[in-house]
Amino acid sequence: MPKKIAVITSGGDVPGLNACLRAIVHTATHEHCEVLGVEHGYDGLIAGEFSVLTLASVRDIVRRGGTVLRSARSNAFMTPAGRAQAAANLKAQNISHMVVVGGDGSLRGAAIFGREHDLTIVGVPKTIDNDVSHTDTCIGYDTATNTAMDAIDRIRDTADSHERIYVIEVMGRDSGYIAFAAGLAGAADGILIPETTTDWASLTRVLKERHRGHKGSLLVVVAEGDESGGAINVTQHLAAEFPDEKIGICVLGHIQRGGAPTAADRLLAARFGVAAVMRLRETIDSAMVGLQGNALAFTPLGDIQRKHLELNAERKQLLQMLL
Repeated sequence: MPKKIAVITSGGDVPGLNACLRAIVHTATHEHCEVLGVEHGYDGLIAGEFSVLTLASVRDIVRRGGTVLRSARSNAFMTPAGRAQAAANLKAQNISHMVVVGGDGSLRGAAIFGREHDLTIVGVPKTIDNDVSHTDTCIGYDTATNTAMDAIDRIRDTADSHERIYVIEVMGRDSGYIAFAAGLAGAADGILIPETTTDWASLTRVLKERHRGHKGSLLVVVAEGDESGGAINVTQHLAAEFPDEKIGICVLGHIQRGGAPTAADRLLAARFGVAAVMRLRETIDSAMVGLQGNALAFTPLGDIQRKHLELNAERKQLLQMLL
């Protein structure tokens, strides 16, 4: 086991980061290893923003959203000079092992960083979009989906009261995981995701059949990255089909990234954090820890990339039967 490790949270914040940090510190302490937290992600690594993380400093953070280390996206780290400065700062602290908690971009950057400067890095996948390859789920996804579902339920109350149509935009720039799961859980009447091309004729026909007689609300959930262009464009399209109806728009935005993590995200973060530190004890090969089935699995860090929601037979059947 190395005597010191560094840990950073990089990219967008998600619920569960602090639970992961707590697990990392507890495991490292158990293994007689000191943990240096790096503030502000890769930018902080370049600036040398280190602080010692102790059991006391992570005692009450598991329930908090965001990250106590704070985070950032770094343009400087994309340059060889920036990465060289970051490596020099780690060397000055006698650190050659680190944990990077980030999305696909942060983890790809970690892979390059490790190869260039002979570092052992374990990646931990986090993103509400759930679009990191080689893991079934990422830290933050469950909480964000529950937040979106709760919002859909609340909007449904108002929509039902006024027999109104609402278009709800959720996050998902390149993947439809949140829209798919929250839309189905919230009994949406339409779900638009980047992985499919919208069949406007079919969607309009279904909505008109269900809205005939004004006996209830209609909810359409759209991922921000859908080819239709998001909630505003969808609303404009529907307005042409329903000229006499008021169509509400609700863009959930960054509300999905905040808040206390769910139990599922806390437990996932704890599993990933413990596994990441134990991996550093066992090998010098850089890898990402992920969840495949219900088992932890490690994938070479250089193999990590962005993924899309796979519309397998079961998921297609869910959409066919429930929409």
